[in-house]
Amino acid sequence: MSRRQRGQAVNGWLILDKPAGITSTQAVNLARRVLDARKAGHAGTLDPAATGLLALAFGEATKTVPYVTDAEKAYRFTIRWGAATATDDAEGAVIATSPERPTEAAIRAALPAFTGDILQTPPQVSAVKVAGERAYDLARAGETLDLAPRPLHVSRLELVALHDADTATLEMTCGKGGYVRSIARDLGAMLGCLGHVAGLRRLWSGPFRVADAADWQHVASGDTAALTAALLPLEVGLAGLPALPCTPEAAARLRHGNAAPVTALPGLDYGAEAWAALDGRAVAIGRFRAGELHPSRVLDAH
Repeated sequence: MSRRQRGQAVNGWLILDKPAGITSTQAVNLARRVLDARKAGHAGTLDPAATGLLALAFGEATKTVPYVTDAEKAYRFTIRWGAATATDDAEGAVIATSPERPTEAAIRAALPAFTGDILQTPPQVSAVKVAGERAYDLARAGETLDLAPRPLHVSRLELVALHDADTATLEMTCGKGGYVRSIARDLGAMLGCLGHVAGLRRLWSGPFRVADAADWQHVASGDTAALTAALLPLEVGLAGLPALPCTPEAAARLRHGNAAPVTALPGLDYGAEAWAALDGRAVAIGRFRAGELHPSRVLDAH
């Protein structure tokens, strides 16, 4: 006899505005406890000191997490000039200082070098794996790591405000795997003044916007009814993929992991990733081939 799973079968997305001072994992665990959900995860870590959008997935929605983490994201962040830190943010020890300060013209002139397809070296304290271990664990144990640069696409990097000689606020839109702390570090190095992140806020990620986030107090106070009402359908996480209608008979086949006919959209490429929809609800995610969807993920939430 199989063991009964603990918790409720909660399925969907919950969008939070994470406050500073709490980790992404702590936020997931708190919300999961309030909803008494069996399974939960998140689509993209925020540093404890960072605030803003944290997209939590519950139940079957966890199968759609990769389509949110792979999507573009936007951040607003403040750089403090004149100091480099061990963590590239205000949490780390200062390791070098500079009396130089950049002009507005110099900052704007430097930004194009950080847009488009670039190579970015992750911070020493990051989630990158080195020989099977997280870089932040090794760095906190005193190791200095030689991390390889990684490709990143930055579609937008703009100066929002130059508050004073020491601080500037920027906004960045980038693809998966971007480190704002690395941008601040490398921009400060290019400008000859050094720099680190003094404040960071995620504005949006894929289909989710921080303006639509549930009130954090509902999590903190354990308001189950409010969080349940704030849940979004798992299909929202698939906004970047085409939805292909199918019949109930096809849905039954797909739910068993078998290929089944779907209604193709005009111009849909052979082999394109898509999801099958029965009355607007997701049945499976897979590849479209010759009029059929070949499922790679079956969704059993409805």
